Amino acid sequence: MRVPIAILLIVAAATAAWTQGLPKAVTIGSNPPGTGYYAVASGLAKVVSQGTGMQMAVQPHSGTSTMLPLLDNGEMEFGTINAVDVGLAYRGPNYKIGGRNPFQHSPNVRVIQRGAPLLVGLLVRKDSPIKNVTDVKGKRMTGEYPAHLAVWYNMFGHLASAGLTWSDVKVVPVPAVNDGVDALVQGRADVTEHALGAAKTKEADTAVGVRHVSIDCSPEGQARLKKAVPGYYGRVIKVGTATAVVEDTCFLAYDTYLVASKSVPDAVVEVTLKAIWDRVEELHPIHPLLKEWTRDRFVDPEPTLPYHAGAIRFYKDKGAWSPAMDQAQQKVLTP
Repeated sequence: MRVPIAILLIVAAATAAWTQGLPKAVTIGSNPPGTGYYAVASGLAKVVSQGTGMQMAVQPHSGTSTMLPLLDNGEMEFGTINAVDVGLAYRGPNYKIGGRNPFQHSPNVRVIQRGAPLLVGLLVRKDSPIKNVTDVKGKRMTGEYPAHLAVWYNMFGHLASAGLTWSDVKVVPVPAVNDGVDALVQGRADVTEHALGAAKTKEADTAVGVRHVSIDCSPEGQARLKKAVPGYYGRVIKVGTATAVVEDTCFLAYDTYLVASKSVPDAVVEVTLKAIWDRVEELHPIHPLLKEWTRDRFVDPEPTLPYHAGAIRFYKDKGAWSPAMDQAQQKVLTP
């Protein structure tokens, strides 16, 4: 029994050293209960709490704009947020996408891990003559989205992939994404959008029949999309993957980030990442958005804000941080 006991003692000593000095509890911000990001945050909180000496508690908020100030001033340690919103907030009011940046300047937020992408697609009625994004020119397209700012950028990105702008369509004002689908079902709009596999899309398909249509996923279209909205890219979804995907369709994709306040100690970030890295497979059955939380995606080759110093050290220890990432880090650190 001497060898197994010795091994256990070494492991216990290493664990004690790793967790020494950690806070008893930390918080992770998310969108409200019932959203995908709340499920993601809950899954991460479970894994981190079980894999460290800290209890991670989920703190829901109405959206990105309410979370970011708390992350920026260190009142909240972690958060789940999309790469585009947090990139806008990090760069501040002088940086705009489509002439807009509604987020409070948050220069002290840092990414610690990239997760799975959100996938959103243009949506039309099944009997619509619109076959792809180029066909939306001159059509009635939902826009404005004052209660759902991220969707305004989604729609702007869809158009940009084809070299179009808001002036090329007839804007139908709606408050939020579900209202856009209602406008489509009610015949007030010709094209809107929603996330892949969304319950609202299924509802609309039952009511009137709907289908997703592609953005421009050509190399030229991808280049236009990335230039218009850094953090966006196209991804082809196979026919039958979800409701309304009636043929192979190019969706707009943008990544989910686990972020932290710059003030969070390196050791706290490292122990958090270690727990997720070691137990990442436990996340996959929790929610579909967690299925692509895989070790090969933790480091984003094109981050929209800098990585936390503790995260960089962790990834270097794992051999996951390349010289190219040093260049990417310097690029986002440079104003």
